[in-house]
Amino acid sequence: MALDHEEREQLAALKGWWQEHGNLVVVAIVAVAIGAAGWRGWNWYQNKQSLEASALYEMLTRAVQASDAKTMRDASGALAESYPRTLYASLGALVAARYDFDHRELKDAKAQLEWVLERSRSDDLKDLARLRLAAVLLDEKAYDQALKQLDAPHGDAYAAQYAALRGDVLVAKSQTKEAQAAYQVALDKAGKDDNAFRQSVQIRLEALGG
Repeated sequence: MALDHEEREQLAALKGWWQEHGNLVVVAIVAVAIGAAGWRGWNWYQNKQSLEASALYEMLTRAVQASDAKTMRDASGALAESYPRTLYASLGALVAARYDFDHRELKDAKAQLEWVLERSRSDDLKDLARLRLAAVLLDEKAYDQALKQLDAPHGDAYAAQYAALRGDVLVAKSQTKEAQAAYQVALDKAGKDDNAFRQSVQIRLEALGG
């Protein structure tokens, strides 16, 4: 079927546009395809990382329950070295730190907690690590360092615990009035249903005559 004059002009214009812009169109299509493939590949990689980190974290928690310090440290080290961007690495460091603290390995506990503060991508876990680090420093009688940790910005979820531990540090420093004030803040910030925590703080406050 013969093309009329208008159709021939449209076809010629289309050919001209394609000759001028065709390469860019092909590049754009290829870029989109590569991007989609890359996104799928990245998701696969992330899932693989998460599964492998999860297995190590499970190994770590089992080792803690069995008091197998070597396996715990191996798993914690592997998480920190190979999967530092995963949540499991931070959780593993916190679990290991608690184990070390309970077994009076304070230097190792501090190292684990400082790793979380430096490397974790979770502000919530950083707040928890800082709180536990302050507890370790209190145990070491490094009172001013402990207070420095407790004075750092933190989320409201931990406000009561931070205030209570601050009170403990101030008691250790024989600053009774300041400790009473800190314990009162802890009570004010505590959840209404957190009876065990509130009772613990109230006992400490009353022991100071508050």
